[in-house]
Amino acid sequence: MLSRKALDIAPSPTLSIDAKAKRMKKEGKDIIGFGAGEPDFNTSAHIKEAAIKAINENFTRYTPASGIPELKEAIISKLFKDNGLKYGPEQIVISNGAKHSLDNVLAALLNEGDEVIIPAPYWVSYPELVKLNGGIPVIVETKQEYNYKLKGPELEKNLSPRTKALILNSPANPTGQVYTRNELEVIASLAVRNNFYIISDEVYEKLVYDGQEHISVASMGEDIQNLTIIVNGVSKTYAMTGWRIGYTASEPRLATVMASIQSHTASNPNSIAQKAAYAAISGPQDCVEEMRQTFEKRRNYMLNKIKDIPLINCIEPKGAFYLFLNIGQAFDKKFRNIPVENANKFTTLLLEHYLVALVPGDAFGAPEYVRVSYATSMENISTGLERLESFLKELV
Repeated sequence: MLSRKALDIAPSPTLSIDAKAKRMKKEGKDIIGFGAGEPDFNTSAHIKEAAIKAINENFTRYTPASGIPELKEAIISKLFKDNGLKYGPEQIVISNGAKHSLDNVLAALLNEGDEVIIPAPYWVSYPELVKLNGGIPVIVETKQEYNYKLKGPELEKNLSPRTKALILNSPANPTGQVYTRNELEVIASLAVRNNFYIISDEVYEKLVYDGQEHISVASMGEDIQNLTIIVNGVSKTYAMTGWRIGYTASEPRLATVMASIQSHTASNPNSIAQKAAYAAISGPQDCVEEMRQTFEKRRNYMLNKIKDIPLINCIEPKGAFYLFLNIGQAFDKKFRNIPVENANKFTTLLLEHYLVALVPGDAFGAPEYVRVSYATSMENISTGLERLESFLKELV
C-alpha cells in the first residue's frame, strides 16, 4: 500500500504542459511554448565563472547543512539593502531551490491538521506541499475587481483556531499582482493580532514594472518580522532555475529546526551552486535590470495585442512574467464541432491544432483562466498570439 499523502498529490501541471510541448517539438512540430515558469535568459558569465572556479578549486564536498557562511552574509546584506531588514547568520537557511525552502518551512511549522490559508489564484505547488506536510490548505478566493489580492475581511473570515500560517506571494504567480504597503499593513496587523505565521514568497521581487516597488511584509515592524518567513532564491532574478538555490530568513528557533530537517533530508545545498549564488547576489546587478526591462517591453506588447483578441481579457500584471487570461467566454463555444468545455480542453485543442502551449487555470485554483508566460522571445510572442487569435476566431 502506497502513502495516502503521496497518492493525494497531483503532478505539477506547469511541468506537464512544458514536457508535452517539448515532446511535440522533438517530433518536429513548431511549438510556441507559453508554459514555462523560467526566464529565457542565460545565466550571466560572472556567475558561471564562479561555478567553474569552485569546481577547479575542488569545492565539491559537503558544506554546512544550512549553507556556506559567505553566501549567508551576502543574503543578509541583500535583505538589509533591498528590504530594510536585519538578520543574523543563524536566521538564514540556504536550500536546494525556493521550493525546497517552502517544504522546509512547512515541515518545521505544521502539525497534523494545522490549517494554512492560500489565496487563489495560487502557485500550483502550495496546496500540495501543505498536504504533504500534514496540513490542510484553506483556499480563499480572491476577486478580479480587487486585482486577485487577498483583502483583510476575506482573510479574517477564514481564520480559525487551527490557522498556523498564510502563504503570501508578491509579486504573484500566476497573476503578476504586487501588494501595496497599505494592503500588507492590514495583513500584518491580522497576523500579529491572531498570532499566525506569514510565509512570504518573494522570488519575483526584482521583476516589477511601471515604477512599482516590491515591499516585504516582514518590513512592517518587529512583531511581524518575527512571524514572517521570507522565501526567496536566485532562480527567477538571475536566470538560475537549474542551479537550485533558495533561502529562508526567519526567527532563529525556526531557522534552527529547518536546518536540522535539511541536514537529514538533503545534507546541504549544492556546493558549487552556492558559490555561483554568492557571485550572483554579491556581484554586479546589471543583468537583473536588463532582464526586467526586456520583460516589461514584452508585457506591454502582449497587453496591447490582447485588447484586440476576442473572447479573452486580463488585468495588467505589475510583476513576475505572466499574463493570467480569463477565457470563460469560450466555454459555451465549439472548435470544429468539439465543445470547449473547460480550460483543459481549451489548452489541449490549442496545443494540438495551433501548436501553442498554455497552462490551464485549474492548476492555480482558477478554472476559467489560462496562464501565459512572456519569458520567451518577442518573435515567439508575436507568432503565438497570432495563432491564439486564429484559434479563438474559429470558435462558434
